[in-house]
Amino acid sequence: MEIWIVLAVIALVAFFLIGIYNRLVTLRQRVREAWSDIDVQLKRRYDLIPNLVETVKGYAAHEKTVFENVTNARANAIAAGATGTPEQRAQAENVLTGALRSVFAVAENYPQLQASQNFRDLQEQLTATEDKIAFARRFYNGNVRDYNTALQTFPTNALAGAFGFTSEQYFELADAAERTAPKVSFS
Repeated sequence: MEIWIVLAVIALVAFFLIGIYNRLVTLRQRVREAWSDIDVQLKRRYDLIPNLVETVKGYAAHEKTVFENVTNARANAIAAGATGTPEQRAQAENVLTGALRSVFAVAENYPQLQASQNFRDLQEQLTATEDKIAFARRFYNGNVRDYNTALQTFPTNALAGAFGFTSEQYFELADAAERTAPKVSFS
């Protein structure tokens, strides 16, 4: 009879450990999936940018530095995507976002460009892509939050290190100034 009790306790402990391990694997996979969703949207953005730049270049040929900045920021973001951490990627993506804003600022100076259907279509696609990137970042950060919380709660925290699980980084803004609301003045 004692052997059955010992075997039952061992089986319960084994099922408990298996449950914890499988939960951590599931959460880690969700983080990886969410990261992949960010990659998909960033790839779409990278594919749209050259078309947007070429369309705007035709109207604003003398704004060469703006286009060089976008091209360089895009190349840096792609490089950070290949080898960077979430923090490095976030920084590179934030630079690219700023460069894209400058393209749209240049475009505002050219009414005939704003009237171009190609430009409007590209601008709408890029805006939709930026919205999807923002959603993918929020989804990723939510999964990172769930995963990191699981790693830090008892009894999982006592076992996670032994199973080789480590915390993940959030995809955050690099510049704290981007967190503040812009001031709007009509005077």
